[in-house]
Amino acid sequence: MTRLRLFACLLLVTLAACGAPRGTPPAPPGTLFAPNFRDADPVDFASPAPSRFAVHGIDAARFQTSIDWNTARANGANFAFIKATEGGDLLDPAFKDHWRGAGSAGVYRGAYHFYYFCTAPEVQAQWFIRNVPRTPGALPPVLDMEWNPFSPTCATVRPPAAEVQRQMRVWLDIVERHYGQRPIIYTTPRFYEENNLSRFRGYEYWLRTTAKTPREAYPGQSWRFWQYSATGLIPGIKGEVDLNAFNGTRADWNAWVARRAR
Repeated sequence: MTRLRLFACLLLVTLAACGAPRGTPPAPPGTLFAPNFRDADPVDFASPAPSRFAVHGIDAARFQTSIDWNTARANGANFAFIKATEGGDLLDPAFKDHWRGAGSAGVYRGAYHFYYFCTAPEVQAQWFIRNVPRTPGALPPVLDMEWNPFSPTCATVRPPAAEVQRQMRVWLDIVERHYGQRPIIYTTPRFYEENNLSRFRGYEYWLRTTAKTPREAYPGQSWRFWQYSATGLIPGIKGEVDLNAFNGTRADWNAWVARRAR
């Protein structure tokens, strides 16, 4: 091995262990980095705490105005769910930049849709499909189901649980047929309870709970991802960002990606 090749190998090992400076090339595909995260508002979770999980990542939207994706990845952002669409006519203005940036850095990426109850599910599914490319190796699409307190037209539209589940199935079926991937469902404790999602089976869940563990907030519910903080601080990302953990070991992650990323 030449001295140049030896130096390159040593540099790669160092970056994987310690994080990479701004502007460095992406690490090889599949490399996993331990989280070098801080939290502006830390929580003392019961067991198992987020730190017990091996693979961490983020979710991002227009609120993350500046992300150096190579640096973020080297500091533990191994995956990213990126906001794409809302309702039937809103495209997150940062989606395209975040999608390209995460992909260029080798971050596993998936897109999510924020659901509105004042627009037909068929319209919302087609809007998501129109804006999210079928990118090889992408994580499954995500349906974000939570009550919307901000929309001037949709904030008070809250159908009964049976109608909520019907609309969810319409969106999920259309999107699954298009991408060839069964979507993941993101939800909150209140929405989950009020709409009987414990009975909505056949899908993997991404659960938000920033004060309790999933076991405490969603008794008996299996989960794939846990959004455990909205106030994360990561080198390479300006401001605060949501932090997430994958439910499993590194080997579990590799097996899941091999099965679910298309």
